[in-house]
Amino acid sequence: MTNTATDNAILNACKKGISDWQTAFNKQDAKGCAAQYQENCVMTAKPFGVFEGRQAIEDFWQGIMNQGFKEVDYTQVNWEAEGEGYILTSHWTMNKAFGIVHKELWVVEEDGHARLASDEFEVQGER
Repeated sequence: MTNTATDNAILNACKKGISDWQTAFNKQDAKGCAAQYQENCVMTAKPFGVFEGRQAIEDFWQGIMNQGFKEVDYTQVNWEAEGEGYILTSHWTMNKAFGIVHKELWVVEEDGHARLASDEFEVQGER
């Protein structure tokens, strides 16, 4: 494969990762959301705090779902190559809130799946 083909394969894997996360969230599947994070990922969820590791991240998403948050959608999505992966930035909306993704670093792991190595997003308001 050429570098361009490799880059396209990595980007496509990253896009599949965010799509899988969105599908899991919209199905209210916190475990499925957490599966899109690396085991030792650090997630910064402003204003809630910092969550380290897949289990803490799953617990966070379950708590959000338990409060009735659902129907996440992304707009103004931007992908930028970063080392062995891609950084995603975007705006997002849910049924009860909206905000921005400051920086999600998606990296393809040995199994061929892209997972979040780090995640930083912010809730900016209620809907």
